[in-house]
Amino acid sequence: MVNQVETHVFDQQIEAQKIMQEYGCQIMSWGPLAEGRNNFFTNPVLETIGKKYGKSIAQVALRWLTQRGVIIIPKSVHIERMEQNLNIFDFTLSDEDMAEIAKLDTGKSLFFDHHDPEVIKMFMGWR
Repeated sequence: MVNQVETHVFDQQIEAQKIMQEYGCQIMSWGPLAEGRNNFFTNPVLETIGKKYGKSIAQVALRWLTQRGVIIIPKSVHIERMEQNLNIFDFTLSDEDMAEIAKLDTGKSLFFDHHDPEVIKMFMGWR
């Protein structure tokens, strides 16, 4: 089983992933690059770590998700970005890097409040 949920460095879904694992469900990231929100592509933590490995911010974030066991399918229409997104298996983030990225978690969606009844109605097609 796979459950696709918003998962990225700013909304890490740590507890949700643990619960899914209990039931044999694999977490898949919807929006692994946060659709660029929250100044994702200029984040100083990701940028510093990227320089250490000679990688882009996107590559660091995708590698971080992959090391956590999260399925990623990053979206791009640019061939060079597609190639870059695949080029994340020639390095491993250190435990310290993983911990630094973990500090970026806000525990909130960058897109909508999943607890808002109006949002739920919209997703359920009740409007």
